[in-house]
Amino acid sequence: MFLDIETVPESETFEALSPVEKKLWEKKTAYQRKEEHTPEDFYERAGIWAEFGKIICISVGFFVIKNDTRNFRVSSFSGEERSILQDFGALLNDYFNGPQHLLCGHNGKEFDFPYIARRMLIHNIKLPNKLNLFGKKPWEIPHLDTMELWRFGDYKHFTSLALLTHVLQIPTPKDDIDGSQVAAIYYQEKNLERIVRYCEKDTIAVAQVFLRLRGEPILTADEIVSV
Repeated sequence: MFLDIETVPESETFEALSPVEKKLWEKKTAYQRKEEHTPEDFYERAGIWAEFGKIICISVGFFVIKNDTRNFRVSSFSGEERSILQDFGALLNDYFNGPQHLLCGHNGKEFDFPYIARRMLIHNIKLPNKLNLFGKKPWEIPHLDTMELWRFGDYKHFTSLALLTHVLQIPTPKDDIDGSQVAAIYYQEKNLERIVRYCEKDTIAVAQVFLRLRGEPILTADEIVSV
């Protein structure tokens, strides 16, 4: 299963935080901020941290191959976070729980997968097997990461999805918005559908990168099906 998530600060403004939360935010971000930003100014980036952000969309995609015909089916969970996480967890438990099933994202091992797991625990939702890593050996973890695959063992190397799709000649998922704009579109424009479309484009792009890394033809428009 290929996936991507979109996150925003849990509250629209820094002022909406409780005094305790403001202090915790200040301490959490002290190193990143240094002296360049106040805690209030830096709050627009709160969606990056699972302790201060929330998930507003999870898009998923998977291949279906029948009679030599290849389709990539993409769908999204969006709206209220607890419902997103419950529905996504049910999908993993009911349909993607076998030993042959893997989760794949771009920078998924460092962001998407742990973020989803942390938010599930915050909401007291039982972790699906595919996200429960407690006691598992590294080779037992059912996660793939296209950024890690692109590194080829170079653990200092970071390549964004936008850059990777460009160099691999894959249609860019950033033709409308990018991640830095999501919070404003969510809170100010209140245009969740636009964010969902963007999240689905990222999910498709991850699958396209995976195909290129395998030396297979990328998806054509008629092979992509929204469900």
